[in-house]
Amino acid sequence: MLALTVPVVKGSKMHTGVKDVKISYDFKWQRLHWMSLETCYRRSAYFEYYEDDFAPFYQKHFTYLFDYNEQLLQMLLKFIKVSLPLQYTETYEANYPGLADYRDSISPKKEFDFEQKPYFRFLRNVTGSLKI
Repeated sequence: MLALTVPVVKGSKMHTGVKDVKISYDFKWQRLHWMSLETCYRRSAYFEYYEDDFAPFYQKHFTYLFDYNEQLLQMLLKFIKVSLPLQYTETYEANYPGLADYRDSISPKKEFDFEQKPYFRFLRNVTGSLKI
């Protein structure tokens, strides 16, 4: 698994509000992310249908990580046809009533707590026949 992380400006982890964390462009992380996505998914079904939607996230410079994440989330919700009004708190809430906290449920540093279904991709060999 390849962890694609967005680097932040130094000092952004020091009691900075989530909406104020700035993205660092000290190295070309967007190029690295896009090349990784292309390498992994270029030959998969439907990549070509979505690449124009995802490309701006790897071309445009966003100032704040929050804005980047919010726009990416809005696009993904649109793709899966979920109409969900996003609501934000003004302060950090360690335990929000009635909601489960999934912020740390997916991490490249630990094993998944859920079973992933296998993903099969079909490739054509030089003779033109399908190969799994």
